[in-house]
Amino acid sequence: MRYDGREANDELRQIKIIRDYLKYPQGSVLIEFGDTKVICTAMVEEKVPPFLKGSGQGWVSAQYAMLPAANATRKQRDIDKLKLDSRSAEIQRLIGRSLRAAVDLKALGERTVWIDCDVIQADGGTRVASITGSFIALYDAVGTLLAEKHLRKDPMIHFVAAVSVGIVDDELLLDLCYHEDSRAQADMNVVMTDAGEFVELQATGEGRTVTPGEMSALMEMAAKGIGEIIRIQKETVGYKK
Repeated sequence: MRYDGREANDELRQIKIIRDYLKYPQGSVLIEFGDTKVICTAMVEEKVPPFLKGSGQGWVSAQYAMLPAANATRKQRDIDKLKLDSRSAEIQRLIGRSLRAAVDLKALGERTVWIDCDVIQADGGTRVASITGSFIALYDAVGTLLAEKHLRKDPMIHFVAAVSVGIVDDELLLDLCYHEDSRAQADMNVVMTDAGEFVELQATGEGRTVTPGEMSALMEMAAKGIGEIIRIQKETVGYKK
């Protein structure tokens, strides 16, 4: 029995996705991975960064933040420090890279989809929950552009989702909660498409090294978990293809 009551090492936490969570964004989602809760929004801006101006290509960019009361101990707001927290900067770059893998940027046209991820409660896996939820927000924002005839064709080319895996007490575990993650000997965040292709791997041996066999098993476990998460995503949006 795992800390949060799951019986199997390869069992996901309960995932809940609520679409159209906010009034104003073209796409908005409240996603829950167990006790981790993130609000993900997608808003369209009819311009691109300067390096893409005149290219005919669009862009997807992300920002990530954790609210002060998301943890048991209050987190200071970045504005109070007059600079972006290095962890937040690294995570939002990961989210942006992951979502750009889901989109034909040429088909998106010269516009930017801004993704904002705000963690309102953290219990491990905030970055993978942000990627998974933000994909739905992006999908809905693109759906709005299509419905309003701003796009000639659907630029979405893949579903994208993410999950964490790790080694805790020499056991391989899927979708670590905070209690597990804080004790992990090694952990990895995995981002994949619905074609079974890897977008990104972030792996760290915290307490010990990882054998090739363990790494292969962790990746297999992650792929299985992401397959289930993408099934939930498709079910959520009513994807039939």
